[in-house]
Amino acid sequence: MHPARLGQERLHDGAQVILRLPGGALDARTAAAVAAAAHELTEDRAVRVVVITAHGPDFCTGPDPGLDPIGLGDDPAAAIARIRVPVIAAVRGTCSSVGLELALACDIVVATASASFALDDVATGRGLPCWGGTQRLARAVGTARATAMVLCGDALAAPAAEAAGLVWSLTTDDPDAPDGLEARTTALADKLRGLGPLALEFAKEAVHRGAELPLRDGLRLEGDLNTLLATSSDRAEGLSAFFAKRPADFAGR
Repeated sequence: MHPARLGQERLHDGAQVILRLPGGALDARTAAAVAAAAHELTEDRAVRVVVITAHGPDFCTGPDPGLDPIGLGDDPAAAIARIRVPVIAAVRGTCSSVGLELALACDIVVATASASFALDDVATGRGLPCWGGTQRLARAVGTARATAMVLCGDALAAPAAEAAGLVWSLTTDDPDAPDGLEARTTALADKLRGLGPLALEFAKEAVHRGAELPLRDGLRLEGDLNTLLATSSDRAEGLSAFFAKRPADFAGR
């Protein structure tokens, strides 16, 4: 049996953090722990990349009967979405209801080929999704597909989720394979960890905030963020490292 709590592991002197859901149903204690961990990571300048995954065969099968998503108070999906650095969801098995809402709050989703995604709260009689699922799902897969998923509760298989844009990359189901979920996620995290943290933070802001703005305002936001980045120490270090043909040593400033 896997532990019914949130696991946290810090790698590379704290630059990479792995949060592990218990798998199975999400209970109130774990949901609150996810929100608390996300708040902490948002303020931790040493963190460069966050991975959210799970113990066991499933990412999250839905809410535990004792979890009241509205009554919880602190929305863990919103807390994840506020993390400044890139957040990767590594998904295997079932990812439904509150589990999908957590995955949707991440920046990049990597999943095994047999994974499935569902927002089945209406179909199962639990009510409406309340951690941003209806809004983020529509932005990820389009209004028509999201409406059908929310109203009917049908699961979207991983290949279809990849085609729809919900999943960035599919891996084999074999956990020990060179192209398995852990290996693919590790490679992606290593790549992101080596890039300029300030540039990644601004890029996230440009994409996410820009998607909510008219094009003219989105272009202005992009320009403003470029101006801020151009005056940073990281920008100067990146250029210096490029011309010297050496690895950059970014400070996040």
